[in-house]
Amino acid sequence: MKFKTAIKPYHAAAGGWGSLEATTRFVFDSKRAIKNLRNLMRMNKAKGFDCPGCAWGDDNKSTFSFCENGAKAVTWEATRRHITAEFFAQHTVSALRKQSDYFLEYQGRLTEPLCYNPETDHYEAITWPDAFALVARHIQEMDNPNQLELYTSGRASNEASYLYQVFGRMLGTNNFPDCSNMCHEASGSGLKRSIGVGKGTIRLDDFDKANAIFVFGQNPGTNHPRMLHSLRHAAENGASIVTFNTLRERGLERFADPQKPLEVVTPLAGNISSTYYQPNLGGDMAAVRGMAKALLETHRQHLADGLPGIFDDAFISEHTQGIEQWFAEIDNTSWDFITQQSGLSEQQLREAAGIWQNAERVICTWAMGITQHKHSLDSVREIVNLQLLGGHLGKPGAGLCPVRGHSNVQGNRTMGIDEKPSAALLDSLAKHFDFTPPRAPGHNTVEAIEAMLRDEVRVLITLGGNLAAAAPDSERTAEALSRCGLTVHISTKMNRSHLYPGDSALILPTLGRTEEDLQESGRQFITVEDSFSMVHASEGIGKPLAATQRSETAIVAGIAAATLGCEKLDWLALSADYNLIRDHIAATIPGFTDFNEKCAEPGGFWLGNAAASYRFATPSGKAEFSPAPLPQSVTPVEAPFILQTLRSHDQYNTTIYGLDDRYRGVYGQREVLFMNPDDIAALGLEPGDDVDIETHWNDGIERKVTGFKLVSYAIPRGNLAAYYPETNPLIPLSSFGDGTGTPTSKSVPVSITASQPHPDLRLV
Repeated sequence: MKFKTAIKPYHAAAGGWGSLEATTRFVFDSKRAIKNLRNLMRMNKAKGFDCPGCAWGDDNKSTFSFCENGAKAVTWEATRRHITAEFFAQHTVSALRKQSDYFLEYQGRLTEPLCYNPETDHYEAITWPDAFALVARHIQEMDNPNQLELYTSGRASNEASYLYQVFGRMLGTNNFPDCSNMCHEASGSGLKRSIGVGKGTIRLDDFDKANAIFVFGQNPGTNHPRMLHSLRHAAENGASIVTFNTLRERGLERFADPQKPLEVVTPLAGNISSTYYQPNLGGDMAAVRGMAKALLETHRQHLADGLPGIFDDAFISEHTQGIEQWFAEIDNTSWDFITQQSGLSEQQLREAAGIWQNAERVICTWAMGITQHKHSLDSVREIVNLQLLGGHLGKPGAGLCPVRGHSNVQGNRTMGIDEKPSAALLDSLAKHFDFTPPRAPGHNTVEAIEAMLRDEVRVLITLGGNLAAAAPDSERTAEALSRCGLTVHISTKMNRSHLYPGDSALILPTLGRTEEDLQESGRQFITVEDSFSMVHASEGIGKPLAATQRSETAIVAGIAAATLGCEKLDWLALSADYNLIRDHIAATIPGFTDFNEKCAEPGGFWLGNAAASYRFATPSGKAEFSPAPLPQSVTPVEAPFILQTLRSHDQYNTTIYGLDDRYRGVYGQREVLFMNPDDIAALGLEPGDDVDIETHWNDGIERKVTGFKLVSYAIPRGNLAAYYPETNPLIPLSSFGDGTGTPTSKSVPVSITASQPHPDLRLV
């Protein structure tokens, strides 16, 4: 597949005509234009289906409740293109490995179960009963339950995820690695330690009531574009939007609303950020520490002058613990160290502190720019510290807003997809289902890959996702998959993970979010939970491409029935009527009483947040200030540069919709490296030159990617950015966050060298 390549700056606002044009192009490319236009009109609406993309909340007010990337997700899934066993008969697995991720998924939807034949290196058709029997046989032949890994993608429904974790625990394992382990673990873990709840404390309409919104380490224009509507409205209401992001991102600067005709056809656009800071990668904790230091100095000066302090002393006294220890750590942290690590000046941090001080209601929001570093857990807790100072918790227009990635990653964890389940969850499951669940912690994603490499995993089942492309240390991850006895992938489309089969492998084709789910009791709906703890129903309307596709819930139930039988729990009855699954959820998961009845509420129902009501499930029963020191270094190994991996605009997680990154001015290519122009010149190179990127690490393993084109970009010196999964080979499996296990994808120590001409291409 040939694409026209170009590097040309994008000067327009995010959204607007460019967004409308791209949406239209993807709708028509799906070969089901009329049906997908109908799909889009029902996306994120009552009696419709939830976007299969991001987990941003729905306002249920807009005529068009979708964004450009949501439209891409829908049309990518609801395509007429499809592949069968005939396709795999023409292509060996070894040959398909040489194809790009874009090529693999562009082939279309999977429509029939497939089994890998190692003798021919081809996938071949298999019946559903035989596929389930094969999984059951491999599981029953395991020496112990912990030889099973049950991976989960964040787009799996609450119903499928719930059955999945009950199945695993009835087998006897807590091995539930999931995509959250690789992205958002620091948010959940940090918030739990600070306020006792691992979720955000605000609701969507709080953005309309905030005086200031601090945006840390996220690019909503690409990753969750509907957030731009919330930020735009907040700015129009007078809120200050303060952005901390290493790269200049167009979506955080200016936004033209595609739902406003005048902004589509004219240069009109609204500003997003009133202030924009570009910290070093991994420097956000130092930046927040600098703000806190400036605020503490002002607070003390006010008291010395006989003026009221600037902190919410009543809230701090009644609802928090540990502030003096944190203040002592602030005093021990010098301005020189703060500015060196953050990459921001003292003046800039004092300016940001002033905006916070003058705002009555503050929201802090963040994403993977915060959560994918070695010290991410402490960074999240430092943001919480800042909010506790002003009592910015549990009041309208104020609170904490971690933005999750995939559409139900938060719901999966609520349903029990957790390698470290709470005693309360296990007790509830034990009582309700009358069995003894395992109590020992299971594997997170990195630990699961390491176990595969040690030949300790006999069976890997992936409920969605693309582990080979999403996980770090790509070569070692691919080897890990191939060392399993059986790999089972429940998927809508072909992806790279399918190309590293174990001794045996299955690909099981599942329905997408957009498609009608007909079971024995009739038409079914599923539920999801967004980043604001809103749970709502999702019901597809499109006709499946083939009768041989099955829902995720039916596939999980089929595997469980074949493995465990239906004597203790009638898995097949549950897959025939999802209301029965929701009855079990209501009986075992807090907040889901009368679940089926609540699903009828327009816009869904709110699970609530104990911390927002000042009920803190911490050891002290109060919100806990964290006195953690700043890390001595962002990475444990020194290197000339620090690299972050990120998405392009034509991408969602590992799904590559196209090869353009419009807002960053990159077209028709993905192997590019964003670099400060002064750094390019200092290396004696020029924009457009090809370079190799090599990791500095301490395990003797060479990690290197070659032939990346230099792109001059507004990014601080010493910092680099490039797309994943192309640069995932550079991330060591052993480099992960303290207390989280999350790969350090936003702080990879690397060096850069000019690429050498390939010998075959040299002129004679």
